[in-house]
Amino acid sequence: MILKFYELDKLNFQNNLILFHGKNAGLKDEEIQKIKNKFHKKITNYDEKQIIEDKEKFFETIFNGSLFDEGQIIIINRVSDKIFKIVEELNEKEINDIIFIFNAEILEKKSKLRNFFEKSKDNHISVAFYPDNDDTLFKLASNFLNKQKISLSRENINLIISKSNNDRKNLLNEIEKIKLFLLNKKQITNEEILKLVNLSENHSINELINFCLAKNGKQTLNILNDNNFSNEDCFIIIRTMLKKTKNLLDLVKQYDDNNNLETTINNAKPPIFWKEKEIIKQQVKYWKIDNIRKLIEEINQTELTLKKYSINPVNLISNFLLEKSN
Repeated sequence: MILKFYELDKLNFQNNLILFHGKNAGLKDEEIQKIKNKFHKKITNYDEKQIIEDKEKFFETIFNGSLFDEGQIIIINRVSDKIFKIVEELNEKEINDIIFIFNAEILEKKSKLRNFFEKSKDNHISVAFYPDNDDTLFKLASNFLNKQKISLSRENINLIISKSNNDRKNLLNEIEKIKLFLLNKKQITNEEILKLVNLSENHSINELINFCLAKNGKQTLNILNDNNFSNEDCFIIIRTMLKKTKNLLDLVKQYDDNNNLETTINNAKPPIFWKEKEIIKQQVKYWKIDNIRKLIEEINQTELTLKKYSINPVNLISNFLLEKSN
């Protein structure tokens, strides 16, 4: 059965096998969050490769573990036709207490997986997530900026949209950079916007902070050397580090409770992008709760120093990151 994404509010627990396919990751994330809020259930994330490599363990977890007892939403990411037989097995078992969302990128019309869901006479659902168009992205950006009381010209909004690759997730990430930048000032120039949205064309700030928190001094130094960061960039760097460090604190607390690194990473909120999972695992294994709390205090103090004193911000931030990465 085929549904449009805006019809997903019709879902109930009988619609327990759902296929999301398409490239619009941001819109998928929004709809998954709505499903979670509607059913008030915990989300568990898997990767197709994990399940195929150990199918027995997956089924054992579902039927013998807490997932079955409590009712859950299970998201299986990066799926393809390789998982088709497992989908058939789940269908035969008639599981009613768990919602399975199979998250794929583009699936051809002849895909067995796509055909199974689209032609199903049961309650199985297929939802396509096509790229956003410019009009949709402009409205999304304008609404977000208005809520944050940030004033940008149509020209600048269109510039940000052009860098989003027609994905609202990318768009909101770019606007988040501008929001962080404006925490310390009231206006932003065209040149500053251009520099912020072009930053991802070099090494990203996320990558810089990830290597720093993973105690990889060599890569941290390489990124600092490869980029010509400005004084304004330093405020984005330190605020990104603060945000990531607070997220890391939550992850380490969960890891201390469950002693299962895979579960901790897969159930992270906000979800961890697959490319970052391995490096964040390194961070979780390295850091202790008390050390992270101390680091958060040091980050706050460093930002205060940036604001109060006439110091070279690039040198200050570079030295701080290198010290923390070794």
